[in-house]
Amino acid sequence: MLDFYHVDVFADRPYTGNSLAVFLDPPPLTPEQMLAVTQELRHFEAIFVWNGARARVFDLLEELPFAGHPVLGAAAVLHELHGAADWTLELPAGTVRVRTEGSIAAMDQGGAEVVNPEVPASGVAESLGLDAGDLVAELPLQVVSTGLPYLIVPVRPDALGRARIARPDFGDFLAAFGARFAYVLDVEALEGRHWNNDGVMEDVATGSAAGCVGAYLLAHGRVTDGEEFALAQGRFVGRPSRILVTPRADRVTVGGNVAMVGTGTLRVAP
Repeated sequence: MLDFYHVDVFADRPYTGNSLAVFLDPPPLTPEQMLAVTQELRHFEAIFVWNGARARVFDLLEELPFAGHPVLGAAAVLHELHGAADWTLELPAGTVRVRTEGSIAAMDQGGAEVVNPEVPASGVAESLGLDAGDLVAELPLQVVSTGLPYLIVPVRPDALGRARIARPDFGDFLAAFGARFAYVLDVEALEGRHWNNDGVMEDVATGSAAGCVGAYLLAHGRVTDGEEFALAQGRFVGRPSRILVTPRADRVTVGGNVAMVGTGTLRVAP
């Protein structure tokens, strides 16, 4: 029997934001079983937590060393059950500290690393179904990581709605630059989009990328050190989400509202 909690993260109310399945203290499961459970439930990701600390996250394709909205969702469930305000979750990429207050959860993603300071623009726009003129020429394409490396692709406002993954080897294309995923960012509206590398499924709200975006925008003078801003995502899949980001010179905090939706039980393990 596998009990789980269904929550929506970065959501002002249930049935918005990014949905998530949270499993607390499940019996021992292999990575293959956890992936199968995630694929069965069809949330973008699921998180498995033992003893309120050790955690593993899976999306529909693989295990992730770090992911933002599962960490926040798990901390919110732990808060509802136990009432404490501070949580430390141990993921393969490292330890993440989360603070919960009411329905808000915020995580300290630590400092950001610029993995690749200047990715050549050649081929990037085309790989995302765009033209070279859709990129913001005065901003560089960079790979930034707070645990998961994203290629930040700044685009002009009218380009965001046209973006898509347009090549079958997109994951290999990104890996050549040191990136795991890409995040397409409208720097004027502070709105972004992200997909699995096969392009089949678009993510609703990407907490791990939001931290990278915060560090990127701060480094290029687009936001203020220590001042919270809201990053929008999910509009194009009908799940509007609001991610709260506070960038600082040495660290980035990412948070948002978590809405409790329901509970469930899987009667058998895969």
